[in-house]
Amino acid sequence: MALNHLSLLRPLLHPSLVRHVRCPLLASPRVIVRPPLCLGTSQQPAAACTRLYATKKSKAKAKGQSAKVNINSALVEDIISLGEVKEDMSAVLGALKDDFTRSLSIRTSPGALDHIVVTTQDGKFPLNQLGQISMKSPQLIMVNMSSFPEATAAATRALRESSMNLNPEVDGTIIKVVVPKVTREHRENLAKLAKQLSNKAKDSLRRVRTNAVTQVKKAKEGHSEDTIRLLEKQIQQMSDNFAADIDKQLAAKTKELLG
Repeated sequence: MALNHLSLLRPLLHPSLVRHVRCPLLASPRVIVRPPLCLGTSQQPAAACTRLYATKKSKAKAKGQSAKVNINSALVEDIISLGEVKEDMSAVLGALKDDFTRSLSIRTSPGALDHIVVTTQDGKFPLNQLGQISMKSPQLIMVNMSSFPEATAAATRALRESSMNLNPEVDGTIIKVVVPKVTREHRENLAKLAKQLSNKAKDSLRRVRTNAVTQVKKAKEGHSEDTIRLLEKQIQQMSDNFAADIDKQLAAKTKELLG
Protein backbone atom coordinates (compact mmCIF):
# COMPACT_ATOMS: atom_id res chain seq x y z
CA MET A 1 0.00 0.00 0.00
CA ALA A 2 2.89 2.33 0.76
CA LEU A 3 4.14 1.73 -2.76
CA ASN A 4 0.75 2.72 -4.20
CA HIS A 5 0.81 6.04 -2.31
CA LEU A 6 4.34 6.61 -3.47
CA SER A 7 3.33 6.11 -7.11
CA LEU A 8 0.65 8.82 -6.72
CA LEU A 9 3.17 11.25 -5.31
CA ARG A 10 5.89 10.44 -7.85
CA PRO A 11 5.18 13.44 -10.15
CA LEU A 12 5.47 15.81 -7.18
CA LEU A 13 8.73 14.45 -5.88
CA HIS A 14 12.22 15.17 -7.07
CA PRO A 15 13.84 12.05 -8.57
CA SER A 16 16.67 12.05 -6.04
CA LEU A 17 14.21 12.24 -3.20
CA VAL A 18 12.34 9.27 -4.59
CA ARG A 19 15.54 7.25 -4.55
CA HIS A 20 16.15 8.13 -0.89
CA VAL A 21 12.63 7.13 0.04
CA ARG A 22 12.73 3.82 -1.84
CA CYS A 23 16.14 2.71 -0.63
CA PRO A 24 15.14 1.71 2.93
CA LEU A 25 12.26 -0.33 1.54
CA LEU A 26 14.21 -2.12 -1.14
CA ALA A 27 17.62 -2.54 0.47
CA SER A 28 18.64 -6.05 1.47
CA PRO A 29 18.71 -6.76 5.19
CA ARG A 30 22.05 -6.09 6.93
CA VAL A 31 23.65 -8.04 9.76
CA ILE A 32 24.08 -5.77 12.75
CA VAL A 33 27.02 -6.61 15.02
CA ARG A 34 26.23 -5.59 18.53
CA PRO A 35 28.91 -4.97 21.13
CA PRO A 36 29.04 -7.31 24.12
CA LEU A 37 26.28 -6.59 26.60
CA CYS A 38 27.47 -5.05 29.86
CA LEU A 39 25.06 -5.16 32.73
CA GLY A 40 24.66 -2.27 35.13
CA THR A 41 22.14 -0.96 37.62
CA SER A 42 19.92 2.06 37.64
CA GLN A 43 22.18 3.65 40.23
CA GLN A 44 25.47 2.47 38.72
CA PRO A 45 25.64 2.40 34.93
CA ALA A 46 27.69 -0.29 33.29
CA ALA A 47 31.28 0.60 32.45
CA ALA A 48 32.54 0.33 28.93
CA CYS A 49 33.33 -3.26 28.02
CA THR A 50 36.88 -4.05 26.97
CA ARG A 51 37.96 -7.43 25.74
CA LEU A 52 41.42 -8.34 27.07
CA TYR A 53 43.70 -10.56 25.04
CA ALA A 54 46.63 -12.39 26.66
CA THR A 55 49.94 -11.58 25.06
CA LYS A 56 52.61 -14.19 24.38
CA LYS A 57 54.73 -12.69 27.15
CA SER A 58 51.93 -12.92 29.72
CA LYS A 59 51.10 -16.45 28.62
CA ALA A 60 54.73 -17.53 29.01
CA LYS A 61 54.90 -15.87 32.41
CA ALA A 62 51.72 -17.58 33.54
CA LYS A 63 52.97 -20.91 32.23
CA GLY A 64 56.27 -20.53 34.10
CA GLN A 65 54.49 -19.63 37.31
CA SER A 66 52.10 -22.55 37.08
CA ALA A 67 54.97 -24.96 36.46
CA LYS A 68 56.75 -24.08 39.71
CA VAL A 69 56.34 -26.54 42.55
CA ASN A 70 57.30 -26.00 46.17
CA ILE A 71 56.49 -28.95 48.39
CA ASN A 72 56.91 -28.87 52.15
CA SER A 73 59.79 -31.32 52.69
CA ALA A 74 58.48 -32.30 56.12
CA LEU A 75 55.27 -33.65 54.57
CA VAL A 76 57.05 -36.12 52.29
CA GLU A 77 59.91 -37.28 54.51
CA ASP A 78 58.51 -40.80 54.51
CA ILE A 79 58.91 -40.87 50.70
CA ILE A 80 62.18 -39.03 50.09
CA SER A 81 64.44 -36.43 51.65
CA LEU A 82 64.39 -33.47 49.29
CA GLY A 83 67.13 -31.89 51.37
CA GLU A 84 69.49 -34.76 50.63
CA VAL A 85 68.63 -34.62 46.94
CA LYS A 86 69.47 -30.93 46.89
CA GLU A 87 72.74 -31.59 48.71
CA ASP A 88 73.70 -34.25 46.16
CA MET A 89 72.96 -31.89 43.29
CA SER A 90 74.84 -29.08 45.02
CA ALA A 91 77.83 -31.42 45.44
CA VAL A 92 77.89 -31.95 41.66
CA LEU A 93 78.03 -28.20 41.08
CA GLY A 94 80.71 -27.78 43.75
CA ALA A 95 82.86 -30.50 42.19
CA LEU A 96 82.63 -28.76 38.81
CA LYS A 97 83.77 -25.46 40.34
CA ASP A 98 86.74 -27.24 41.91
CA ASP A 99 87.63 -28.87 38.59
CA PHE A 100 87.49 -25.51 36.85
CA THR A 101 89.77 -23.96 39.47
CA ARG A 102 92.32 -26.79 39.51
CA SER A 103 92.48 -27.83 35.87
CA LEU A 104 91.62 -24.74 33.87
CA SER A 105 93.75 -22.01 35.38
CA ILE A 106 95.82 -19.87 33.01
CA ARG A 107 97.57 -18.09 35.87
CA THR A 108 100.83 -19.58 37.14
CA SER A 109 101.14 -20.08 40.88
CA PRO A 110 102.48 -22.77 43.23
CA GLY A 111 98.89 -23.74 43.99
CA ALA A 112 98.38 -24.67 40.36
CA LEU A 113 99.98 -28.08 41.11
CA ASP A 114 98.22 -28.77 44.42
CA HIS A 115 95.44 -30.79 42.82
CA ILE A 116 97.76 -33.27 41.11
CA VAL A 117 97.37 -36.69 42.74
CA VAL A 118 100.43 -38.92 43.05
CA THR A 119 99.92 -42.68 43.16
CA THR A 120 102.42 -44.44 45.40
CA GLN A 121 102.73 -47.89 46.93
CA ASP A 122 101.15 -46.54 50.11
CA GLY A 123 98.18 -45.00 48.32
CA LYS A 124 97.23 -41.77 46.55
CA PHE A 125 98.35 -38.38 47.89
CA PRO A 126 98.14 -34.77 46.70
CA LEU A 127 101.49 -33.54 45.41
CA ASN A 128 101.67 -30.77 48.01
CA GLN A 129 101.64 -33.40 50.78
CA LEU A 130 104.69 -35.16 49.38
CA GLY A 131 106.81 -32.28 48.17
CA GLN A 132 107.45 -28.61 48.89
CA ILE A 133 106.26 -26.52 45.95
CA SER A 134 107.73 -23.10 45.22
CA MET A 135 108.09 -20.70 42.29
CA LYS A 136 111.49 -19.65 41.05
CA SER A 137 110.08 -17.52 38.24
CA PRO A 138 106.76 -17.03 36.44
CA GLN A 139 107.79 -19.83 34.06
CA LEU A 140 109.46 -22.23 36.54
CA ILE A 141 108.01 -24.17 39.48
CA MET A 142 110.23 -26.27 41.75
CA VAL A 143 109.04 -29.34 43.67
CA ASN A 144 111.37 -30.43 46.47
CA MET A 145 110.80 -34.13 47.19
CA SER A 146 113.52 -34.49 49.87
CA SER A 147 110.90 -35.43 52.52
CA PHE A 148 109.68 -38.37 50.41
CA PRO A 149 112.46 -39.10 47.90
CA GLU A 150 111.01 -42.54 47.14
CA ALA A 151 107.97 -40.80 45.61
CA THR A 152 109.97 -38.62 43.22
CA ALA A 153 109.45 -40.86 40.20
CA ALA A 154 105.73 -41.22 40.90
CA ALA A 155 105.37 -37.44 41.31
CA THR A 156 107.19 -36.83 38.04
CA ARG A 157 104.91 -39.27 36.26
CA ALA A 158 101.80 -37.63 37.74
CA LEU A 159 102.96 -34.20 36.56
CA ARG A 160 103.66 -35.47 33.05
CA GLU A 161 100.28 -37.25 32.76
CA SER A 162 98.26 -34.31 34.01
CA SER A 163 96.11 -32.20 31.67
CA MET A 164 98.42 -29.20 32.13
CA ASN A 165 100.78 -30.06 29.26
CA LEU A 166 103.83 -30.24 31.55
CA ASN A 167 107.26 -31.74 30.87
CA PRO A 168 109.00 -31.99 34.27
CA GLU A 169 112.74 -32.56 34.66
CA VAL A 170 114.31 -34.38 37.62
CA ASP A 171 117.50 -33.30 39.35
CA GLY A 172 118.00 -35.62 42.32
CA THR A 173 115.05 -34.99 44.61
CA ILE A 174 114.18 -31.71 42.86
CA ILE A 175 111.56 -31.68 40.14
CA LYS A 176 111.74 -28.71 37.79
CA VAL A 177 108.45 -27.87 36.11
CA VAL A 178 108.69 -25.45 33.20
CA VAL A 179 105.36 -23.73 32.72
CA PRO A 180 104.49 -23.41 29.02
CA LYS A 181 103.41 -20.06 27.61
CA VAL A 182 99.68 -19.59 27.35
CA THR A 183 99.00 -19.62 23.62
CA ARG A 184 95.67 -19.13 21.87
CA GLU A 185 95.63 -22.84 21.02
CA HIS A 186 96.15 -23.72 24.68
CA ARG A 187 93.29 -21.44 25.70
CA GLU A 188 91.00 -23.07 23.15
CA ASN A 189 91.97 -26.53 24.40
CA LEU A 190 91.16 -25.47 27.95
CA ALA A 191 87.78 -24.16 26.78
CA LYS A 192 87.06 -27.56 25.20
CA LEU A 193 88.05 -29.25 28.45
CA ALA A 194 85.68 -26.93 30.32
CA LYS A 195 82.86 -28.06 28.04
CA GLN A 196 83.72 -31.71 28.68
CA LEU A 197 83.79 -31.19 32.44
CA SER A 198 80.42 -29.43 32.38
CA ASN A 199 78.89 -32.24 30.33
CA LYS A 200 80.17 -34.78 32.87
CA ALA A 201 78.66 -32.67 35.64
CA LYS A 202 75.30 -32.71 33.85
CA ASP A 203 75.53 -36.49 33.52
CA SER A 204 76.11 -36.75 37.27
CA LEU A 205 73.19 -34.40 37.86
CA ARG A 206 70.92 -36.57 35.73
CA ARG A 207 71.94 -39.64 37.72
CA VAL A 208 71.01 -37.91 40.97
CA ARG A 209 67.65 -36.92 39.49
CA THR A 210 66.96 -40.39 38.09
CA ASN A 211 67.79 -42.09 41.39
CA ALA A 212 65.52 -39.67 43.25
CA VAL A 213 62.60 -40.16 40.86
CA THR A 214 63.03 -43.94 41.06
CA GLN A 215 62.84 -43.76 44.84
CA VAL A 216 59.67 -41.69 44.63
CA LYS A 217 57.99 -44.09 42.20
CA LYS A 218 58.66 -47.00 44.54
CA ALA A 219 56.49 -45.24 47.14
CA LYS A 220 53.36 -45.12 44.96
CA GLU A 221 51.49 -47.51 47.21
CA GLY A 222 50.02 -45.69 50.16
CA HIS A 223 50.34 -42.25 48.61
CA SER A 224 48.15 -40.31 46.22
CA GLU A 225 49.04 -40.01 42.56
CA ASP A 226 48.99 -36.23 42.89
CA THR A 227 51.64 -36.33 45.63
CA ILE A 228 53.90 -38.61 43.58
CA ARG A 229 53.47 -36.47 40.48
CA LEU A 230 54.22 -33.23 42.35
CA LEU A 231 57.33 -34.78 43.90
CA GLU A 232 58.60 -35.79 40.48
CA LYS A 233 58.02 -32.25 39.23
CA GLN A 234 59.80 -30.83 42.27
CA ILE A 235 62.87 -33.01 41.62
CA GLN A 236 62.87 -32.11 37.93
CA GLN A 237 62.63 -28.44 38.84
CA MET A 238 65.61 -28.73 41.19
CA SER A 239 67.60 -30.51 38.49
CA ASP A 240 66.77 -27.82 35.92
CA ASN A 241 67.92 -25.08 38.30
CA PHE A 242 71.28 -26.75 38.91
CA ALA A 243 71.71 -27.44 35.18
CA ALA A 244 71.21 -23.72 34.57
CA ASP A 245 73.91 -22.99 37.18
CA ILE A 246 76.27 -25.37 35.38
CA ASP A 247 75.67 -23.48 32.13
CA LYS A 248 76.44 -20.18 33.89
CA GLN A 249 79.69 -21.57 35.28
CA LEU A 250 80.70 -22.81 31.83
CA ALA A 251 79.89 -19.48 30.18
CA ALA A 252 81.94 -17.55 32.77
CA LYS A 253 84.92 -19.90 32.53
CA THR A 254 84.85 -19.88 28.70
CA LYS A 255 84.84 -16.08 28.70
CA GLU A 256 87.78 -16.08 31.14
CA LEU A 257 89.80 -18.52 29.04
CA LEU A 258 89.15 -17.05 25.60
CA GLY A 259 89.03 -13.42 26.70
